[in-house]
Amino acid sequence: MPTLRLLLDWTLYRLALLLAAPLIPLRLLWRGRRERGYWRHWGERLALGPAPVTGALWIHAVSVGEMRAAQPLINALRAAHPDAPVLLTCMTPTGRATAEALYGDFAHIVYLPYDYAGSMRRLMRRVRPRVGILMETELWPNLIHAAVRAGAPLVLANARLSERSARGYARLPALTRACLARVAVVAAQTGADAARLEKLGAASVHVTGNLKFDIAPPAAQLELGAAWKAKWGRRPVLLAASTREGEEVLLLRAFAETVPADVLLVLVPRHPQRFDEVAGLIEAAGLAYRRRSLLDGELDPQTRVLLGDSLGELFAYYAACDVAFVGGSLAPLGGQNLIEAASVGRPVLVGPHTFNFEEATRLAIEADAALRVDDADGLLKNALKLLNDAPTRARMGEAGLAFAARHRGAAVRVAAFISPLLASGAGRSRPGRPD
Repeated sequence: MPTLRLLLDWTLYRLALLLAAPLIPLRLLWRGRRERGYWRHWGERLALGPAPVTGALWIHAVSVGEMRAAQPLINALRAAHPDAPVLLTCMTPTGRATAEALYGDFAHIVYLPYDYAGSMRRLMRRVRPRVGILMETELWPNLIHAAVRAGAPLVLANARLSERSARGYARLPALTRACLARVAVVAAQTGADAARLEKLGAASVHVTGNLKFDIAPPAAQLELGAAWKAKWGRRPVLLAASTREGEEVLLLRAFAETVPADVLLVLVPRHPQRFDEVAGLIEAAGLAYRRRSLLDGELDPQTRVLLGDSLGELFAYYAACDVAFVGGSLAPLGGQNLIEAASVGRPVLVGPHTFNFEEATRLAIEADAALRVDDADGLLKNALKLLNDAPTRARMGEAGLAFAARHRGAAVRVAAFISPLLASGAGRSRPGRPD
């Protein structure tokens, strides 16, 4: 019976891939209208062309957040294995841009092919990685099957799995179990994540903590944020970071109706392809605004909103604000990472929907580093209270710094599981560029 169920799950998965095949180029063309990076490197998405490197430490991080989270782990592994070449794969142009900015001086960076059996076999045959690290929850059946057949042990690092995602994987239980059983090590963020992964079939599961706690705010960005704050006239600054679809309209309406004119709203959408769309929403709300990308000198006192249309400067935005709201949480989207704001020492506000960062949010609230609000009106009400209460802001900021420091160390713990796999795989493939 289990074999029959696995056969059925595999058949359904392969049928879905077959039906999706004609839509892939259409999707890339459509997405490329707003983000031109989707129009480039199509060969990589089919594992075509020369191999970028062989015998590498291979890390797959789907997009920006996962690519940033990998940084402390990559640093720890490079310190322990300085001779191992590094291959990074991703799925989005913004993830690729982040990888190039953070690791471009030493890593080989390509798109991961779509999860078709032929493409994955071709990738593994060409690249022959020593070990593969899949960041967070990247369970692709053909990828896992091809890697194991190629002799590359797999690690699921910084693994997280919400109840909603677990229910999705449970729809193909035999296939999910077969995939997780082939992963050599699962390094889960929390005990709840570990329990859900074990229930789905993961074998070697360890709770190692969240790698995002190990990301130290860059000094250069902290200095940049302080310089911005001075140029903005030292006005009270509310930052809305990593906002998502449907949130900006609610936030801008409440801001225009309830917030005094001296307060500056800095609005940083999560996805760069939405910068122009959000600019239109600010105009529709009747608020004077400027774009960060076009701002050279000081900010006009009449400006109510600064649109953060720049990449790689989120720590600077946190350093320049007095209170930070972390988006993706007013709408039922699961929230975004609040650890960065806490690590800069800023009081944090989040909405009711934080299931993607459930444990970190709970711990931050328990540490008095963050407050949860119910809606946009509650957000602005609590933000104004904090902007007018310097002692409470200072206390929450200090609590955030302590909260972030208390949970560091995941990179060392995860690297301790990966290093033996990487060392044992050194003889399987010859590192370096192929002929």
